[in-house]
Amino acid sequence: MNCRHCGAVLHLPLIDLGTAPPSNAYLSADELKGPEKWYPLRVLVCESCWLVQTEDFLDRESLFSGDYAYFSSYSSSWLEHAERYVGNMAERFGLGAESLHVEVASNDGYLLQFSRQRGIPCLGIEPTASTASAAREKGIETREAFFCVALAEQLREEGLQADLMTANNVLAHVPDINDFVRGFAVLLKHDGVATFEFPHLVRLIDEAQFDTIYHEHYSYLSLTAVERIFASNGLKLFDVEQLPTHGGSLRVYAQRSDGDRMVSDAVIDLLADEERWGVQTAGYYSNLQPRAERIKNDLLAFLVQARREGKRLGAYGAAAKGNTLLNFSGVRADLLPWVVDRNPAKQGKYLPGSRIPIVDESAIERERPDYLLILPWNLRDEIIAQQARIRDWGGRFLTAVPELKVV
Repeated sequence: MNCRHCGAVLHLPLIDLGTAPPSNAYLSADELKGPEKWYPLRVLVCESCWLVQTEDFLDRESLFSGDYAYFSSYSSSWLEHAERYVGNMAERFGLGAESLHVEVASNDGYLLQFSRQRGIPCLGIEPTASTASAAREKGIETREAFFCVALAEQLREEGLQADLMTANNVLAHVPDINDFVRGFAVLLKHDGVATFEFPHLVRLIDEAQFDTIYHEHYSYLSLTAVERIFASNGLKLFDVEQLPTHGGSLRVYAQRSDGDRMVSDAVIDLLADEERWGVQTAGYYSNLQPRAERIKNDLLAFLVQARREGKRLGAYGAAAKGNTLLNFSGVRADLLPWVVDRNPAKQGKYLPGSRIPIVDESAIERERPDYLLILPWNLRDEIIAQQARIRDWGGRFLTAVPELKVV
């Protein structure tokens, strides 16, 4: 396989998670009667540009289908994050009624609703019909398409150019990362700004966040790799923030390559830190596999022992990262009989691979679990606060990444 960005031949492995079905391919009851397609889940590192990437097995259309079940608005902490972002960007860059805010991968309108409330004209670009429909119900104009250079040129021909472009948790999801990034350079105004948020590769490796690896995530990004990708495709970084979201993310600020904003010390310092940490050395990528295997073994041992002791078990959050963890660990419904999710689009379905049934929150009170495994560990504090009532019967919370922990 060749690197998605620079074309170099890939040899250096990061991790091999065996095989898995697509992590968002939730199953209906009828689909349980048939087979599932499982694909290799391996990640390689480019030793030329240091882009970390999955091997190619699936096209984007099969991963991001019309009935895509991830809706951003079901996390209250994520909504608060989005509202703060809009307020900060409006103040920092002087956005108002004459501006245009475009969000790429706008999902169900979770973020643009706050621009709309401020009177800032906005446009969402979202390829999945289920979430695009939800955004339109909020009154947000949404183009149902994958973002690319061709779409950016079409929008520019329609007279649209953006003062602010937002891309939250989508840069990792695109197979043609060069075409995707070039589209921002096309659609931005001369003095426009694009921000991108994505999980930081350094946190993934340092904290063994291997469950954030799944087929929908084509790339795993350091600032080192992102700077090179942007520079090759008409964008220039000028600022970066480190965020706690999704287990540790970066928010990078970019302008067109002909922009005149000064590069901040934060960019210079983080690039220097990544070099010092060894991001541009093969050895940096050598220890994730054994740590993932330890996490798998510890989780399996705990669940098996708990079942032997007659403990009641359940899980919370039918998240993609949870599917990676469960399928790599070989956990099935005999060990974990149900998982709760607040999203009605997932309730009544089954997790891909493990085929564990997804139920609504009433199951917690009904089943009274002794242990509730939190699969989206990045939302641990939010979930513990929401489900604190399990302590009424002595129930406890469990997380597996980066190490097994009972709360």
